[in-house]
Amino acid sequence: MEMASEFLALLNPATGTGENLLSFILSLIWIAFLMVFFLYPSLGQRMQLGYMLRDLERKLQKLKNIKDEIQTITVDTVKREGSPESDLSKEIERLSEFFLIQPESMDPYGLVYKLEHILETGESVYESEVAKLVPNAPEARVKTLTNLFEILRGINTLYRVVRHYYLLGKKTSNIYLVLQIQMVLPQLIEIAESYRQAAVAFSKGQPIGDGVGVLVVAKLADGLEKTRYEIAKDTIVQELELEKRRVYIVRAQGPGGTVGRPGEAVKRLVESLSEQPKLIVTIDAALKLEGEETGKIAEGVGVAIGGPGVDKYKIEELAKSRNIPLHAFVIFQSITEAITPMRESIAKAADVVLEKVRKLILEKAGEGDVVVIAGVGNTVGVGA
Repeated sequence: MEMASEFLALLNPATGTGENLLSFILSLIWIAFLMVFFLYPSLGQRMQLGYMLRDLERKLQKLKNIKDEIQTITVDTVKREGSPESDLSKEIERLSEFFLIQPESMDPYGLVYKLEHILETGESVYESEVAKLVPNAPEARVKTLTNLFEILRGINTLYRVVRHYYLLGKKTSNIYLVLQIQMVLPQLIEIAESYRQAAVAFSKGQPIGDGVGVLVVAKLADGLEKTRYEIAKDTIVQELELEKRRVYIVRAQGPGGTVGRPGEAVKRLVESLSEQPKLIVTIDAALKLEGEETGKIAEGVGVAIGGPGVDKYKIEELAKSRNIPLHAFVIFQSITEAITPMRESIAKAADVVLEKVRKLILEKAGEGDVVVIAGVGNTVGVGA
């Protein structure tokens, strides 16, 4: 009876205990929730899984919107350069799912050259397929458009993989699988945004951050070039004289979007010279860490070439067999800055690296000595 009278007192507005009543009701609800979760622990997990799946669905839709935007940019660019009348959607979709199969690595002997063969074949086939869509476009433009298709292929693969794990987690109600994809999705969205900006850059043929290595050696050769010739596919050699030192510059031939064959080019060049180079210098962009400044420069020893490793391997093997010192300069930037229009800070860093390279040549090589310098990077928008 006492408890009933107390409860009635709580309900009486004249007592001024409305706040106590609200607290009492909230406490009952909270206790009820605790009892439900204690007796049925799977219920809480299912509620958490539902929330995570809804969050993933929103982010997956954002990823799809980015993919669709890149596809629209690709279609519009190809129509502008090629046949505006024809429907290219099926051809573009086919090229967006083009793939390369890695060589068998169970027996590692000769793996580098097998990989090189597959990469070169894939590049050649893909480029020829893009050329069919824009038959009147110049070769340099075809190479840039090939890069644009590779961006579309990359975002298409990224979207399909994320969608796969989302649907698999939803189908199996596997909270741990969903949790893993949810944890990495912010970084994947950031990469997708980078792809979107890169698609705009390649559609317009603008220089990108990754081309800073090529920009440095192009500046070095400016006004000093004596001879120029193609030494490997899409790769040229520029010979010049710098204070009585013979300098050979290796770089991809612009302004089309290509990285050329820097490893094969350096190998052929050194083997063709009558005098052994005093040193080999490579210049390339490098991925910065969070908190580091864009355009920061670092120098060290080794071969500054990214990618699958074929070109790097060839230069390392050559330098080891001939005992040639390897020097490297890198310009730090984020993955977004590497594939989007070149920032002012990166362009300014190229001038600083140029002076460092000149100083290195004068310090390490004497009069009459030979130096090989490879500017590594994508030459889209950088003059031939």
